[in-house]
Amino acid sequence: MKIKLGIAPIAWSNDDMPELGGDTPIEKCLEDASTSGFSGIELGGKFPRNPGITKYLLEKFNLKMPGGWYGAMLRERSVKEEWIALQDHLNLLKLINADVFVFADVSGSIQGDQSKALSKRPILEKDEWDSYCKKISELSDMLMDEGMPMSYHEHMGTIIQSEEDVDRFMDMTNQNTFLLYDTGHLMFAEANYERVLKNYISRINHVHCKDIRKDVFLKSIKDDLSFRESFLDGVFTVPGDGCIDYGPLIKILFEEKYQKWLIIEAEQDPKKANPLEYAKIGYNYLSSTLKKNGYTL
Repeated sequence: MKIKLGIAPIAWSNDDMPELGGDTPIEKCLEDASTSGFSGIELGGKFPRNPGITKYLLEKFNLKMPGGWYGAMLRERSVKEEWIALQDHLNLLKLINADVFVFADVSGSIQGDQSKALSKRPILEKDEWDSYCKKISELSDMLMDEGMPMSYHEHMGTIIQSEEDVDRFMDMTNQNTFLLYDTGHLMFAEANYERVLKNYISRINHVHCKDIRKDVFLKSIKDDLSFRESFLDGVFTVPGDGCIDYGPLIKILFEEKYQKWLIIEAEQDPKKANPLEYAKIGYNYLSSTLKKNGYTL
């Protein structure tokens, strides 16, 4: 059974912090990804918004485009307002033949604010859940009608972060609302990430594979650091370089016949963690683990 292995460009350059790899050309990122063995790369800020040029670059390096992050504000917007706001992103993804619409609600998010501790992240109030999940479900239906299924990104520092958030969200949204399963964010949120995978595998349509440096993670939780402080300290790394055992997770994916994308996405300071070196570490570990569990690439 085949599976697709890709990587995110955030290892080379961080869209939220241009000082981290901002001078790295997109061609370097694509060349490294291809050289490391990956067959796909997610959309990032360095990609031209001209679909023809982006398709040319992807073809040049023999890469596909699985999808790309969209920072939504649906908690604060109506469905109609959000639908208008996402049109450029949606059209680009469609024209470059992407598979999923990676949707993260950044309303009130603290992920980019170095002064805001992890404990200060936004939380949906009890009386907001029903209306919010109805809006998500409506938007998911609209994206599905466009052939671009939503992949909702649970993410540190946002309104859907904890295991409890994920459970409630999945229970209250419709079957066209899929989950982006991110190992690193779930572990950072102190969730049982294996349970989340088992519970929602039928509604997981995209997987981000990142690992956690346990000592940095424990310090971040103990000292209630900000998300940005934590990742600059090196809380995230590639699979095979941290404390997450991917064997049991890959076994679940294989048993449930998951054949979509696995994306290595580990934001690090490229001056501290050479992107090509770490891309190869992640690829070698994941490809080996996948093959041991029955997958082919």
